[in-house]
Amino acid sequence: MSKIRILLADDHAVVRAGIRKTIEEIAGIECVSEVGNGPQVFAALEKNNLDFLLIDVSMPDFEPITAIRKIKMLYPDLKILVISAYDDDVYVQGLLGAGVNGYHMKDQPLNDLKLAVKRVLAGERWITSSLIEKLVVQRQESASIPNLTSRQRTLLQYLQQGFDNQSIAQETGLSIKTIENHLTRLYRQLGVQSRLEAANYAMRHPQILGSPVQKAALTSLHKMTSSPNKMSILVVDDNARYRKQLHRMLGKLCPSSNIYEAEDIKTAVLVAEQIDLQLALVDVVLGDVDGISCVRRIKKIRPQTRVILISAYPDREFHRQGLQSGAVAFLDKKDLGLSTLRQVLDDVII
Repeated sequence: MSKIRILLADDHAVVRAGIRKTIEEIAGIECVSEVGNGPQVFAALEKNNLDFLLIDVSMPDFEPITAIRKIKMLYPDLKILVISAYDDDVYVQGLLGAGVNGYHMKDQPLNDLKLAVKRVLAGERWITSSLIEKLVVQRQESASIPNLTSRQRTLLQYLQQGFDNQSIAQETGLSIKTIENHLTRLYRQLGVQSRLEAANYAMRHPQILGSPVQKAALTSLHKMTSSPNKMSILVVDDNARYRKQLHRMLGKLCPSSNIYEAEDIKTAVLVAEQIDLQLALVDVVLGDVDGISCVRRIKKIRPQTRVILISAYPDREFHRQGLQSGAVAFLDKKDLGLSTLRQVLDDVII
């Protein structure tokens, strides 16, 4: 009987090695190739006759939803199991809808990964147990979410970014009275009473914005309007979905804060030059460069900014270098939930 031929795709070689060792313990499995970015995935699929794709979709040059749909179109019989560090329910639903056969969390025991591979090969759909309840709740809530117009979604995004009516009027070219009228209708449609309740509603139901990735990052400097007397926070991560997830949690804990996003060092530096930041959360890996350089740049511009390094793959040497560069802490992404973030914000406020 011929072996099941697997392609392993993850942009971290150490992680790939651990996964490969685990899955090759399954009888009848052969890991034919390993790749670390989007173009390499398509090249390997074209070159090899494969049965199974085990992939972390948070790789360089890989747009998950679009790429998965293309892969399923080109290779309809290929089994696809996503293995990820991110548990955002909207993100998971999008990938399942695009055609993946399973979604497995990296923080689960390795024996569970073996089981996931076996189940998918048997024709079943696999979802890590910790995600199932979230997906059920999200599906129930989606049925009652109203459809917004494009303008209403734009206004809701401005509310999430902490814009007041005057700032929104300046950005949109509308009068303040018109903005007030639009917001009144928006509140009525959402069933809320205030801008804060509306922003919190959007955080709980990100799908209402009509896009899997909220463009909360202000990509041009003239739009970087920081409201006075509010905490300014910068999230630096090259994964847009994780930035959105972190942005949402920070906004829930500190609704009055101004939260900015950057996907690379250049954008982070531009934000730091324009905004008096109280807190910056920086991923230790930013594409092909390390976030430690980003920490140094931010601290040079804003010495008083409290910078925290975050990573899905904590490394002792990165930890040491990060603290030397000016970061005050090094946190594992899987531990970065609401309780940890609350402690981080409390430390900044104190």
